[in-house]
Amino acid sequence: MNLINKMITRDLVRTLSAVLSVLVVIIVSRKFIRVLDQVIEGQIASDTLLIILGLKILIASVTFLPAATFMAVLMVLGRMYRDHEMTAIYSAGGGVWTIYRAIFLVLLPLSFAATVLSLNVAPWAERQIEARTNHDKESADLRGLVAGKFSEYSQGDLVFYVESIDEQKQLHHIFVQHRQNNAVAIINAEFGRVVNLTDGQYMILKNGERVQGRPGELNYVIEHFDDYAVRLDTKVVPLVIAKQATPFSELWKSGTSVDAAEIQRRFAVPLGILLLGFIAIPLAELSPRSGIYGNMLVGFLIYFSYGNVLSISQSWVLKQTIPAWLGLTSVNLLFVFIGIFLLAKFYGWQWLLQERSKLK
Repeated sequence: MNLINKMITRDLVRTLSAVLSVLVVIIVSRKFIRVLDQVIEGQIASDTLLIILGLKILIASVTFLPAATFMAVLMVLGRMYRDHEMTAIYSAGGGVWTIYRAIFLVLLPLSFAATVLSLNVAPWAERQIEARTNHDKESADLRGLVAGKFSEYSQGDLVFYVESIDEQKQLHHIFVQHRQNNAVAIINAEFGRVVNLTDGQYMILKNGERVQGRPGELNYVIEHFDDYAVRLDTKVVPLVIAKQATPFSELWKSGTSVDAAEIQRRFAVPLGILLLGFIAIPLAELSPRSGIYGNMLVGFLIYFSYGNVLSISQSWVLKQTIPAWLGLTSVNLLFVFIGIFLLAKFYGWQWLLQERSKLK
């Protein structure tokens, strides 16, 4: 690598890392709040929280790689135009293909890595999140028990209230309402503990009173006990694998329109890196007084247009309005032509035809 390539690739990698980090933090922090609410409600175990957070960071990093790449190329080249580094490169005999070569020294290996991440790693992370969330929801009864709060389990058949929980997880001053076979039992106990036995999960209550009867009737049974066990039924939550979590091999073999649209969405990540990088280079052409962010607004418009057109194309594939191969190629060819148009706009059609003749 020559000096120009080293300078541009180094700045691009640094800027790309910073932009991607900011985007991922913004997106994941919003999702993290929703996951934290589920932890507080007892639907997800606290031990699973950091694992889910790490998996969501991985998924968000893959999803926003094209956007981060596009912004990073615009920022790096915009700074070079502002600081007249581009003028020095052109004066030394370099041209636009010198810039393309330096940029794509980063984008090509990045797109190959993004292909593996988008097709296989991100779906694996989605499956891990769904599996862990499903497992935690099935065993949510134990975690949902919070001191000073009424907690409802077993579809409302069990209602618990615990005044306090000490460091040894022992429960103090417990109130239980247990509905079974149209009868209701009201239980008060001084102490209690949740234990796992061979046939399920139980709450063992100590030193309490149990009142049982049917609502509307006067025939009640009052019992005093030293030990009493209430079973916490394990909920069966069906595990549903979303399309985003389906392995690529299954999607490829399927052939349905839904799976074809998902394949198109996954391939949009590596193709978007190359395509948006190709467009960003002529788009970054700025006058020295424009500043680094001179064409950032146009860049945002192009990026959001690209995302919206991709979504429309995927919906057409999903509805079988167009074939899958056309949905994948038409959008990318459209934006290739936009990149060629920007090249011709900044450097002239005559220059573009001359460069085309050189390639022949």
